[in-house]
Amino acid sequence: MAAYSGYSDQELTALLKDGDQYAYTTIFERYHALLYIFAYKKIHDREEAKDIVHDLFAGLWEKRTTLNVTGQLLPYLYTVLKHQIFDLYKHKKVTERYLETFQAYLDVEPEAADYRIRHNDLQALIEKEIAALPEKMRVVFELSRDTYMSRKEIAAALDLSEDTVKSRMYHALKILKGKLGSKSFFIFF
Repeated sequence: MAAYSGYSDQELTALLKDGDQYAYTTIFERYHALLYIFAYKKIHDREEAKDIVHDLFAGLWEKRTTLNVTGQLLPYLYTVLKHQIFDLYKHKKVTERYLETFQAYLDVEPEAADYRIRHNDLQALIEKEIAALPEKMRVVFELSRDTYMSRKEIAAALDLSEDTVKSRMYHALKILKGKLGSKSFFIFF
C-alpha cells in the first residue's frame, strides 16, 4: 500500500472506480484530516464533523463506479462536503421549525386536547345511553336528532300520531337527562 501514496489523485480516482480498496484507503488517509478540520470549522461540533466526513467517504465508496471527478480530487471532495454541510443546516432549520411549532402547539393546546378527550368521552357515553333506550323511543329520538325531522315528518314516516312522537321524545329526553345529568346533556345538545 505504500506504493499507492505516490499515486496522483487522477490515478487513485481511476483505481477507485475499478473498486480498488487500497486506492480508497489512500484517498481517505490523504484527505480525511483536512476535510474534518474544514467541517469542524463550519459546524463547531466534533461528533457531527466526524459523522459528516464519514458519510462523505461512505458515499464516495458507494458511488465509486459513477464517480465523475474533473480536475483535482480535493476540490471535488470539498464541494461534496460543503453540500453535505448545507444539507445539515437545512435539516437543522426544518427540525427547529418543527420543534418550535410543536412546542407552540403544546403551550397553547393542552386545554383544547383535554377538552377534546372529555368531549369524546361524553359523546361515547351519550351514544351508549341512546343505544340503551327502548327501541321505539330510540328510533324517534335518532330520527329527530340525526335527520332533523320534525314531529310531523317522523309521525308520517313511522305511521304514528304526532302526540305519540311527542310523548316518545319527551320520555327519551327524560331518561337521558336522568342518566347523564342535565348539565352534560344540554352541553352536548
